[in-house]
Amino acid sequence: MRLVSARSGLPKLLRAFESRAAAVVFLTVPDGAVAAVATSLAAGGADIPDAVAFVHVSGALELGALAPLRGRHPVGSFHPLRSFPEPGPPEAFRGIVVAVDASSASLRRVLDRLARDLGAKPRRVDDSQRALYHAAAVFASNYVVALLGEAVGLLQRSGWTEKEAVRGLVPLAEGALANIMKRGPAAALTGPLRRGDAETVTRHLAALTELDARSGRRTGPREVDLYRMLGQVALEIAQQAGLEPAAAERTRRALTRKVAATRRRSRA
Repeated sequence: MRLVSARSGLPKLLRAFESRAAAVVFLTVPDGAVAAVATSLAAGGADIPDAVAFVHVSGALELGALAPLRGRHPVGSFHPLRSFPEPGPPEAFRGIVVAVDASSASLRRVLDRLARDLGAKPRRVDDSQRALYHAAAVFASNYVVALLGEAVGLLQRSGWTEKEAVRGLVPLAEGALANIMKRGPAAALTGPLRRGDAETVTRHLAALTELDARSGRRTGPREVDLYRMLGQVALEIAQQAGLEPAAAERTRRALTRKVAATRRRSRA
């Protein structure tokens, strides 16, 4: 069984099938191009042996994206649950999960074996699970980057350089992730929300409200809204971890109470 990438172009890809040998073709193209590439390949008809399988590597797309090929060929998906902002070595697959699905049991076994050969752990994710699976991946990857971007921006607005902020905050985030891996989200939660420290929450909101007021931003108080929204989520986790109801209620009131911005007077 050969592994082939469609990135090299259709003419070269068709020449690769002259031996009539079985192969798995990975469509390593942008999500928006998968259906069009599948349609172009399907037009090859008898030039492509029926035994050739086609697999996309999208986390979001269902097997239906390969529908033009499915009448004659096995189709599947193979999505590494890892962020790849740039190409990485095979070692990047070690220990990660790979979401696998296929239209045939034999192709699914091939993809499972490939994942294990790379040092990864295959996990079947079928079409009914695909959207929630990919949404979870966005929360755990893209939104972590977005939150750290907000945190870095806050420190920059208080006088830090971006480099200083990244160096200070990333180890903190790495420690939190390590605790989640070891203990799970509820046991890993720390900080004022976990303690039910309503006074600290109120001070945070006052500082963020003042910052938004000084910025004159027309799009609204983004940092304040984010803090309130994520605080409510963290408070639910804190309650799961055992936060007392009275402390949880005080903290909830602090999160939802409107805080007036207090302008700082410049010193004479």
